Amino acid sequence: MSYRSLTEQEIKQLQAQYCTADDWANVQVKEGFDARYIQDAHFSGCIRLGVFEREFELPGGVKVHSGIVHAMVHNCEVGDNCHLYNIHNYIANYTIGANTCIENVNAVLVDGKSTFGNGVRVAVMNEGGGREIPIFDRLSASLAYILTLYRHRPQMVQTIEQMIDDYAQSQASDRGQIGENVTILNCGSIKNVRIGDYAQIRGTSRLKNGSINSNRFAPVKLGSGVKCTDFIIASGVEILDSTIVDKCFVGQGCVFDKHYSAGESLFFSNCQGMHGEAAAIFAGPYTVTHHKSTLLIAGMFSFLNAGSGSNQSNHMYKLGPIHQGVAERGAKTTSDSYLLWPSKIGAFSLVMGRHTNHADTSELPFSYLIENNSESYLVPGANLRTVGTIRDAQKWPKRDNRKDPDQLDYINFNLLSPYTEQKMWNGREVLQHIQDLAGENTEIYGYKNCKIRNSSLRHGIELYTIGITKFLGNSLITRIENAAPQSLDELRRALVPDTQVGSGEWVDLAGLIAPRSEVARLLNDIEKGSMSLQTIAERLSEMHANYYRYEWTWAADKLEQLWGCSVSQVSLDQLITTIQEWKTAVIDLDKMVYDDARKEFDLNSQTGFGVDGNASQQQQDFENVRGKFENNAFVKAVTEHIERKSQLGDRVLGLLKQFKD
Repeated sequence: MSYRSLTEQEIKQLQAQYCTADDWANVQVKEGFDARYIQDAHFSGCIRLGVFEREFELPGGVKVHSGIVHAMVHNCEVGDNCHLYNIHNYIANYTIGANTCIENVNAVLVDGKSTFGNGVRVAVMNEGGGREIPIFDRLSASLAYILTLYRHRPQMVQTIEQMIDDYAQSQASDRGQIGENVTILNCGSIKNVRIGDYAQIRGTSRLKNGSINSNRFAPVKLGSGVKCTDFIIASGVEILDSTIVDKCFVGQGCVFDKHYSAGESLFFSNCQGMHGEAAAIFAGPYTVTHHKSTLLIAGMFSFLNAGSGSNQSNHMYKLGPIHQGVAERGAKTTSDSYLLWPSKIGAFSLVMGRHTNHADTSELPFSYLIENNSESYLVPGANLRTVGTIRDAQKWPKRDNRKDPDQLDYINFNLLSPYTEQKMWNGREVLQHIQDLAGENTEIYGYKNCKIRNSSLRHGIELYTIGITKFLGNSLITRIENAAPQSLDELRRALVPDTQVGSGEWVDLAGLIAPRSEVARLLNDIEKGSMSLQTIAERLSEMHANYYRYEWTWAADKLEQLWGCSVSQVSLDQLITTIQEWKTAVIDLDKMVYDDARKEFDLNSQTGFGVDGNASQQQQDFENVRGKFENNAFVKAVTEHIERKSQLGDRVLGLLKQFKD
């Protein structure tokens, strides 16, 4: 829309309303401009003003008309129906979108050329340096994982870093953007910050050098006392209540609150931080810490639940804070747990107590790592049978806060996948090898700075076998049902994978589970210089979309190893036996989970109920608060799952028995 110069009458009216300008000729307005709504304002530089036709309703029901009152405005374009009121210092070098309200702030300015947080180096994982990641608007967890951990491929890393630096320079400007329908109330200084549409910034203390990538689908909310420096904040984020963010990328749907403090860290989708502190961490999706005195430092985490007072050390008082650790997806730390880095914790494992022996349990997932008399004891596979593990897997998809249709992270929520199954497959071999070397009657075995009791080792082998059987059966049954075969030959043809991709090792790229071969192919193409940030994202998205195709290739390969023949030659008896074993494994595992859930309703759990009554009143009080075991939603879901899977197994077995060799 075209702008025009002010009329002499409009200039006189503005001057009568205590407005001044370095040069009124540099102030342009849209047709329909009404000078009545500008009072006590000073203009300098090039100014463009829209129309002022609407009212705003502030918290408490107070209504104010759009306009500019008590403000110094320098070199700005102010959109239609904006409300700028009581700017203590000035607003400089901004384009402000329509329907935006800025009230009672100290200063909003761009000083010189800024990339608005893009290209800032974050010293993630290693405080001593060496893994610095340049952040930018569209950083994904998977791309950051590659940049952080694949330093053995320096050419690839340098190529991606150059792409990000080029992007950062493309965003460089001496003029900032404040989007449409933005609210900025009662704030301190905002310097070199780009603010997207529908952002709500209320009571924030300081924002410096960053981007707030809010939009109408997923507004960003920043609250009282918040301080952010050198940052990128993705859509749908909430940062509230005096939280401090310094040199961080904050991914979509994250929530920081209650005085949380984060520095030199990357947070991806749906992380939550409250009370505690993060320093130099890679927080993959669903890294959650809600408690005071909880420190996450120099580590990589994802799908983590950190207990109160849990922390780690990356400093041995020799060469500085240079050590790092990894807790693979789904790990948990209990209250007051401690890990001395370097350590590596296996997927879906539980850490209890203090551990200073640099344990590596990555080949033994779903384990308990427990302190006993200052020693680290490992209970392999124990977490497969716990109710908490199953609840976690169910709740993560339900707690996805991302409302933006343009999602940056690729998240696979599956509890069992080729990534965890390969680890269980290898873990079973590891345990069997330990047993063979030390003998079946050895009381305590040693493994990578941990101890494993004889009974724990034997149960670990059994649990891993159940987990493997369940997963392979799941994949086989899904393939059979999708094929709906009419004969055994037709079924055999359907069992042949439609891609060779998927066999061999798999990796977890901070949420994206993919074959190592596909990741290697991507990295090779990056090194050839044939990729862009967009095409890298597309390839990662393609891996995510093809997960189940690739999964079947892996599962078919393992089934062929068990059957001793190819899937195209499998016998009917082998298929029936596999389904029967799957059915037994599923039911046995569900019964273990059911029994574990029952512990939450035993007499010990009722301690503290019915405090002034007898045993009967204690039971009644407990049931009125917690309900009866049989009526618990999760317990009912487990029993229904047993019934549903039993029927599924019977249905598939019935189909197979119709076929003849």
